[in-house]
Amino acid sequence: MTPPATRLPSRATRIELPTLAVAAVIHAGWLAVTWWHAALPLPLVALLGGLLVAWHGSLQHETIHGHPTGRRAIDGLIGSIPLSLWLPYAVYRRTHIAHHATRRTTDPHADPESHYRAEAGGWRHRIALLEAPLAARLVLGPLIRIGLFLFDELRRAWAEPRLFLRDWLPHLLGVAAVLWWLDRVDLPLPVYLAAFVYPGMMLSLLRSFAEHRADGDPSRRAAIVRRPGLFGLLFLHNNLHAVHHARPDLPWYRLPAYFRANRMSFAQAPTYGSYLEILRTYAWRAQDDVVHPDYRRPA
Repeated sequence: MTPPATRLPSRATRIELPTLAVAAVIHAGWLAVTWWHAALPLPLVALLGGLLVAWHGSLQHETIHGHPTGRRAIDGLIGSIPLSLWLPYAVYRRTHIAHHATRRTTDPHADPESHYRAEAGGWRHRIALLEAPLAARLVLGPLIRIGLFLFDELRRAWAEPRLFLRDWLPHLLGVAAVLWWLDRVDLPLPVYLAAFVYPGMMLSLLRSFAEHRADGDPSRRAAIVRRPGLFGLLFLHNNLHAVHHARPDLPWYRLPAYFRANRMSFAQAPTYGSYLEILRTYAWRAQDDVVHPDYRRPA
């Protein structure tokens, strides 16, 4: 059963004030915490910094999907400030659009955001096994994911130098602006990486851990977390990931109502009670085999 289409406002009048408000709070909060970091206890800085960077990642995801204005240049300007430092907005945008465009979600050969491997053996497979439990994903995952991403980008620089420069030059200009501000407020880069970037990445990996499962039935490849608590706002309702995949055009604040109105359409989606339930269940064990089922060899 396909959920009924929801009529969107026209492109000329669609200005989504809730998303603009989130953007304003994130950027104002980041400026405030970095400005007053020396007056705050470091654990509080790390808590607030991690929340802001993770929330900013959720905002970037919204802007990639054409929110809050529907104008790519404006939405990109809102989302492209690199608070996390390591991920160029242009790369994230291209890979995420490809993630939604493929009909083979989770297939490592078709889905650039797949966490699955296409074959067992080798150092990447061993790394995937190492970070398969959620506890390892949270503690080691930021270092692993950022390291692998930068390694692959350096390889891409050799194979596609023009595209690489087109992606990275605007990003590096944004990074330079962030670093200038950090120097202005006397916030050392190692402290920023440890108190903002790393915990922000940890929270983002908690969100993405159970978003997708490899399954022959497309309706079972994207999941739902029913009771996200405050994570619902932090992740801008990507806890309703199956709903987002069905209606990627809907802004984050419309997803809960759409889910309630079309609940039976998502009855086949993998469902979790809460992120605490996910943590309790998978803290010390993998959610699934790291090799995609289409490429597993018979036992």
